[in-house]
Amino acid sequence: MATDANDLGGNAERFAGFAELYEQVRPQPPPELRPLLLDLAQTDRAGLVVDLGAGTGLSTRFWAEVATEIVGIEPSGDMRDEAARQTTAAHVHYENGYAHATGLSNAVADIVTCSQALHWMEPQSTFAECRRILRPGGVFAAYDCDWPPTTPSWEADAAYTALMNRVEDLERVHHTAARVRRWAKHQHLERMVASGCFRFTKEVLLHHVEPGTAERLVGIACSQGGLMGLVKRGLGAAEIGIDALRAVAQRTLGDAPRPWYFSYRVRIGIT
Repeated sequence: MATDANDLGGNAERFAGFAELYEQVRPQPPPELRPLLLDLAQTDRAGLVVDLGAGTGLSTRFWAEVATEIVGIEPSGDMRDEAARQTTAAHVHYENGYAHATGLSNAVADIVTCSQALHWMEPQSTFAECRRILRPGGVFAAYDCDWPPTTPSWEADAAYTALMNRVEDLERVHHTAARVRRWAKHQHLERMVASGCFRFTKEVLLHHVEPGTAERLVGIACSQGGLMGLVKRGLGAAEIGIDALRAVAQRTLGDAPRPWYFSYRVRIGIT
């Protein structure tokens, strides 16, 4: 399977044009992830953490207090610009690149992470790059939260799922995902095992609680690349189904922040 940067250009373009919204509505990683990965890497403080598919830096800045250096690898210029705006720590920086071609030296990282992004990356070449840049005993962790988060309204959750199903149908009709390549999330661990790049693999479940409102749920929906591809094509909020989600969310969730549960699946590999 081809792994050159141009082959995955459609994936990077999918997230262009809405970095500010992405930064505002997407969740932080679960705090328990830091001590878990540090323990697995057998260190109290990481020398270098590499964050693949860094996006706006939410998952990159996450390591600022427990690592000497953090590098976010991100091919989208929009996302990198937003990440730079949001980052004040001098030891956190971002590089243009793809997960399978980071440009980093061999065996330099204690931890490599990939938040909500592994399904956009060619698996075998990405795992091989992780093995190359991780030191022996280093840790790779790819983690994704389930969409939608669990809110206090089952009706809002159901409306979100209905919207995303409609988005998939509209993508096929309007061919907005023609240049997009993706790999099924539920097969991440299986592919990690089959790659031969890790001597131990495991899936861990974590969750993180953050406050949410009706507009945050709508914002999360609008931060999905598939939906935004339809907006870029010129489809309106009513046609896509955004208005229908907003109506249900406003009626059942309202504007007062309430706890939401973001459930994460963490796939871990040890080199």
